[in-house]
Amino acid sequence: MSNQPSSRKPRVAVVFGGRSSEHAISVVTAGAVLRAIDRDKYDVLPIGITTDGRWALTADDPSRMAIADRALPNVAQLTESCDGTVLLPVDPASREVVYSEPGSVPKALGDVDVVFPMLHGPYGEDGTLQGLLELSGVPYVGSGVLSSAVGMDKEYMKRVFTSFGLPVGPYVVVRPREWENDPAAARAKVVDFAAAHGWPVFVKPARAGSSMGISKVDDLAGLDAAIEEARRHDPKVLVESLLRGREIECGVLEFEDGPRASVPAEIPPVTAHDFYDFEAKYIDSAEGVVPAPLTPEQTAEVQRLAVAAFDAASCEGLVRADFFLQDDGEFVINEINTMPGFTPISMYPRMWQESGVGYAELVDRLIQAALRRPTGLR
Repeated sequence: MSNQPSSRKPRVAVVFGGRSSEHAISVVTAGAVLRAIDRDKYDVLPIGITTDGRWALTADDPSRMAIADRALPNVAQLTESCDGTVLLPVDPASREVVYSEPGSVPKALGDVDVVFPMLHGPYGEDGTLQGLLELSGVPYVGSGVLSSAVGMDKEYMKRVFTSFGLPVGPYVVVRPREWENDPAAARAKVVDFAAAHGWPVFVKPARAGSSMGISKVDDLAGLDAAIEEARRHDPKVLVESLLRGREIECGVLEFEDGPRASVPAEIPPVTAHDFYDFEAKYIDSAEGVVPAPLTPEQTAEVQRLAVAAFDAASCEGLVRADFFLQDDGEFVINEINTMPGFTPISMYPRMWQESGVGYAELVDRLIQAALRRPTGLR
């Protein structure tokens, strides 16, 4: 529970940006959340992390945090100082955040009662930031260290789901040493995989999101370039077979009595893109269908699987679970996202809107769930 005095509002630090390739989408997401937080109920402290990892005090100006004319925003545009640094407490007995600039006396920014980490990808969504917050003793929105790491690493995510009996598609992993020491053997492993499951395959970073670095590969000729593209984002590469079917998504949200699933959504085939890639998601605004046109039985099944995936990975707060509804009528889990996008066109808030939980209430429920949870082992 938060230890804030009753005489003041809880202070929420919205942390965004970060060192991953999803920096810009994190900024856009944070802008939408900053607009939605009830300022009568909470004090808000926006903290941006630059692409080189500096924690900076930023302007509380959501209007500057949107995609404009296809241009992506970044934290550097929002910082109040090129040199100032925000410092989290390292003593669990204190939640006081300090702002420091060279040549100036450090300035206390006050206690932070909960952190809303709007970071996507490595160094934010993968358990690293969550570990820092655990050491600081500060509650935070979303999953903990283990489930954040499992949710980021698609290989181990699939291994966890398989161990719980949940359905996943065929895949093979190209590890860093394999590609660096013996690319011919690594290439042969992928060729054998394609021989067993068919071309095309999808080659993607094992630990990235927002469809960054993903390539659809139709034959051996395009494989090396696809692996190198994925390795620009992560030295570990995942290769998946093409799953033929409909793309279905479902949101999970932690309520007082446990996790519940939203109505599902469907991502229709995108005609201007080879698949639902970064450009389709964020630049060209590919529209999902909410609710998905499913039978009541299919809706119930995908909701059951979404909550089961949430529980299998020991998630907290929220998850967006992505599925393929195959031609044989069976669902396969593609992945979960422990900090899904909250941009104006993001599917997670749209699914909950259709489920009766509006955007502002969604943000409030996530903050309240974080404030209810104890820090440390739980």
